Amino acid sequence: MKRSKLLALLLIIAIAIPALTPTLAQDKVKLRIATWTGVGEAAEFQLIIDKVNAASTEYEVIHEPIPSDYMTQVKTQLAGGTAADMYWIGNEDLALASEGVFMPLTDCLKDQPANTAGDVNDYYPSILATATQDGVVYGLPWIAQPVVVYYNKTLFDAAKLEYPKAGWTWDDFLADAKALTKDINGDGKTDQWGFTANGWPPPQMFIWQAGGQLISDDLKTAPIDSPEAIEGINFYLKLAYNPEVSPSSDVIKEQGFDAMYRAGKVAMFMGGAADGLDFEVENSAVVSVPVNPRTKDGTTFAWTASTVISANTQNPELACKALLALTEGIQNWKIVSPRISQSTVEHLIASAPKKKDSAEAIIAAVPSMRAFTIIPQLGAWGDIFWNKLMNPLLNKETDKTAEELAKEVRPLMDAALTGQ
Repeated sequence: MKRSKLLALLLIIAIAIPALTPTLAQDKVKLRIATWTGVGEAAEFQLIIDKVNAASTEYEVIHEPIPSDYMTQVKTQLAGGTAADMYWIGNEDLALASEGVFMPLTDCLKDQPANTAGDVNDYYPSILATATQDGVVYGLPWIAQPVVVYYNKTLFDAAKLEYPKAGWTWDDFLADAKALTKDINGDGKTDQWGFTANGWPPPQMFIWQAGGQLISDDLKTAPIDSPEAIEGINFYLKLAYNPEVSPSSDVIKEQGFDAMYRAGKVAMFMGGAADGLDFEVENSAVVSVPVNPRTKDGTTFAWTASTVISANTQNPELACKALLALTEGIQNWKIVSPRISQSTVEHLIASAPKKKDSAEAIIAAVPSMRAFTIIPQLGAWGDIFWNKLMNPLLNKETDKTAEELAKEVRPLMDAALTGQ
């Protein structure tokens, strides 16, 4: 009896082993992705990851959020041999590609279907350029946030002003900002302002609108002393910390930058298209940034971010597949998508339903967006731009005009570009 039971048990095991073998063979390769997401954003991203993982029989993406000191920890991981397979990288840090820490995506993106996340021709060129070094793509952009103007319709109504419309000019904007700057309670002190600026929005976009450049096409010079660049800088100086239209630096620090718009103390605020000021602040609306009255140019700055693959990943082919799948998912979540085929009102509303009332104005701004030129020397160059030029002018730490100071600072900025 015991012998027959033993034989029966062995038979069951023999039958079970072949059934187990395929499962073991199909174990998924784990791929790590690090992002700067906080709790809420990480939970939303996890929904995308879950869909990607469910669709793959080859890999499983593991999310590693780093909500604070993100780039410090990323650089430590990259240098210490503990890098994740993939990272989110903002446009300001994509110059790291020049150090060889990111995997070139040339093979990954070869022969990708049209109008998919892997189709480089479907990206706005200025946005894709942020993830490109020396003609090689190192990351896939998943967001392109053009700057737009959020305005408080209630304050416009109280001032008996017409709402701004696309195509309005610097002059229109400045006139509205002055009319909306008031002493509401009659105590002799301004307590409502038409606009606010503190280094944001980037002065670069007004230089671009005037026809100027900050970095030449050959990346060797910084023509910040050109008449066009000076025109853009001088317009910015009419906005930031100008008591006729904007609060002082001290007031902004005390009351909060965008918090003043939320509190109804600032009538117009330039923010990214994904900001919630339109649906979080009662009776707010969106319009494209004003155009230069001379050039009629309405170029707007766009912040962008990309997902990159670590150069030291042990699974480059699977990481590529995961990158493509994740990017497709993120581009249907974050706004605005950097892809031309997705630059529609319908796609934006599907991605962010709360933006339905602003979607048309946001999409209208997309063709005019421009990102920063990303170069390895960008950090040093930017320090000179702000510390030697813009901050002294904004904070009135110099008696020199913008033109005089720009001529003085330009050799330093040229040298930063050439490494001399």
